Amino acid sequence: MQIYNTMSRKKEELVPLKPGEISMYVCGPTVYNFFHIGNARPFVVFDTMRRYLEYQGYRVRFIQNFTDIDDKLIRKANEEGCTVQDVADRYIKEYYTDADALGVERATCNPRATEHVRQIIGLVQTLIDKGHAYAASNGDVYFSVRSFPGYGKLSGQSVDDLESGARIDPTEQKRDPLDFALWKGAKPGEPAWETPWGLGRPGWHIECSAMSMELLGPTFDIHAGGQDLIFPHHENEIAQSEAATGQPFARYWMHNGYINVDNQKMSKSLGNFKLVRDIAKEFDLEAVRLFLLGAHYRNPVNFSRELVEQAETALSRIRTARDRLREAPVGEPTPADAAFLAEVDGHRAAFCAAMDDDLNTADALGALFDFVRAVNTFVSEPHGQEALGKAAKLFDDIAGVLGILQHTQDEEIPAEALKLLEARAAARQAKDWAQADSIRDALKALGFAVEDGKEGAKLKKL
Repeated sequence: MQIYNTMSRKKEELVPLKPGEISMYVCGPTVYNFFHIGNARPFVVFDTMRRYLEYQGYRVRFIQNFTDIDDKLIRKANEEGCTVQDVADRYIKEYYTDADALGVERATCNPRATEHVRQIIGLVQTLIDKGHAYAASNGDVYFSVRSFPGYGKLSGQSVDDLESGARIDPTEQKRDPLDFALWKGAKPGEPAWETPWGLGRPGWHIECSAMSMELLGPTFDIHAGGQDLIFPHHENEIAQSEAATGQPFARYWMHNGYINVDNQKMSKSLGNFKLVRDIAKEFDLEAVRLFLLGAHYRNPVNFSRELVEQAETALSRIRTARDRLREAPVGEPTPADAAFLAEVDGHRAAFCAAMDDDLNTADALGALFDFVRAVNTFVSEPHGQEALGKAAKLFDDIAGVLGILQHTQDEEIPAEALKLLEARAAARQAKDWAQADSIRDALKALGFAVEDGKEGAKLKKL
């Protein structure tokens, strides 16, 4: 498999540290609110990466952290009159609700920063002892950027370039404008831990270094996250980790592109901030996942109602083909079976070739739809069990990698939906197309899609 390594700025063959195993750390959410569609993209993309690696036979140790101590959590707790832990516990639970609905598999481990304060303090002390960090008189501890010659190698920025835009806030006690906080001295009303340099709490960057090295070792295979994390977060992680250990940190760096909403940058000020929890009220989140995989992960994506509706239609096509394959009549093998068996192998190879080319899910979906068309043609007549079974296995494998078709389609359809389907049929017979469309929307609100065929309309669970 070839993946684009942000560090080298080129595609490289993925060669794991340990044969047959992949160690992977993906930056997770700061748990002070529901997560938005921009957060969802790396969750879905790197979940798909993990699924594909497991499909290829790797044993993947997948770590995704929760930042549960941060200025945002502290403000939220103060606003609501509760503890920071109360806020974190609540939104970690909500994270799982939305991530599960998006088909994101549970990580091997979801470490919390507050559960690793001992490791964080130890790492900070190591950096102080090695001359890479210093404690200020107010209890802050800063990393000395100029003490690490490789600073800027991930983002491609030089220290001189960074220096021109750097400044020191009057409240900070840095020795150099480029230095960044590893530890923050205690302030009234904030959670704090005792350290050799006084009471305080972790900075943001240090938590990921401490947790990744604790759980995966000083050097691991893949570190991933959104493009916005390249600088300063991941740059700082590299500096503090490699300065502490003297060893390479992550061997491959993967970053997904931004999401725009209706061709504008997503921001609260523009009123286009899309929480996944709100999107779920209008759309099937499995279709949202399909939408997110419809572009190469390094390219920007534009989120719009029209594009998600197109993804819903595409998902319906995939579900219909899968169901037709399951329900296809089994007969004696035909001369067409041998050709179809070879064709199935070709579709599998095309899917894998796309995924092996830097996780190109856009081309992989193209291979899936080629397979869908082949299935729809093939099942129009009875065929042998071997050909049908092999096609069903490929459907299951691709769906498993992409994280779709995971919802059961065998749930009982409520009477209310069946009555609406009858009313829609009557409206169509009367050529009242507006009423028929209105009923279709009502069925969608109930969680059902209408599929029209030669034998009449039927409902499919979204």
